[in-house]
Amino acid sequence: MLKQNVGMIDRVLRAIVGVALILAYFFTTGGAWHWLYLLGIIPLATAVVSSCPLYTVLGLSTCPIKT
Repeated sequence: MLKQNVGMIDRVLRAIVGVALILAYFFTTGGAWHWLYLLGIIPLATAVVSSCPLYTVLGLSTCPIKT
C-alpha cells in the first residue's frame, strides 16, 4: 500500500490542475506539443490515491496524519 503523504488542500489543488489540463487537451486545437496536456493525468492520479512518489523521494508530506 502507498503511504499517504498528500493533504486535503494539496489533493484539491492537484485535482483541479489535473482536470483543467485534461479538459484543455480536449478543447484546444492540436499542435506539436498538444499531447503535453495529457500530463494532467499525473496530478489527478496523485490526488485520487493521496500519495505522491516525488514527495516520498524528497521526504515531504502535506498530510497532517502520520501514517
